[in-house]
Amino acid sequence: MSSEELARKLQRRLRLEALAENNHGAPQPAPYAAPAGDQEPEPPARAPMASADSELSAQLNRRLDIHQGAARSRRSKVFNPYTEFPEFSRRLLRDLESMFKMYDAGRDGFIDLMELKLMMEKLGAPQTHLGLKSMIKEVDEDFDGKLSFREFLLIFHKAAAGELQEDSGLLALAKLSEIDVALEGVRGAKNFFEAKAQALSCSSRFEAELKAEQDERKREEETRRLRQAAFQELKAAFST
Repeated sequence: MSSEELARKLQRRLRLEALAENNHGAPQPAPYAAPAGDQEPEPPARAPMASADSELSAQLNRRLDIHQGAARSRRSKVFNPYTEFPEFSRRLLRDLESMFKMYDAGRDGFIDLMELKLMMEKLGAPQTHLGLKSMIKEVDEDFDGKLSFREFLLIFHKAAAGELQEDSGLLALAKLSEIDVALEGVRGAKNFFEAKAQALSCSSRFEAELKAEQDERKREEETRRLRQAAFQELKAAFST
């Protein structure tokens, strides 16, 4: 069956379903037999369905795009790296975010082909045009031809899980990046993550790191307070 025939059948089926839903539960008017000479021509059947047709066509096109693998994913939830990548520590995620922003020259929240080219050149592993496109394709979930921050993190996630080939440009990116991921990925990271998971849960580790940050801020505030108090004492001594 050709794509055109499939499209026509799907469109007809969707139109019938929408018409049945619109007429469900609605009171049906009593039949009226008009005199033979006073009958008026019925309005075109497609006139009241104009708006429905456009909506059905959009749904049909979306289904065909999904079937052909050309549809972009729709994410309804907000991306949270701490919950989607619990194997990475908060400090590592912050470092990776800083690296991502450093190479996002356009400041649009994405690393495009030219920005990736510059990144690989700075890391000492330049790639061909086809090589760069292949790198993006490996983690490009929404088929937009560029890397979002989530897709950027997927590079290190796949490297840590041993899911990248040795000749992959993405593995070279992970190994040569300024972020030291050897402790949490790339080499033997799978065992490291499993050991971490057995030692403590992700939630408890997250809470421990958060508490450590809060304690550090408290110490900084206390140091600042003591310095201010010492300064006020010194100022009072000179003013007397």
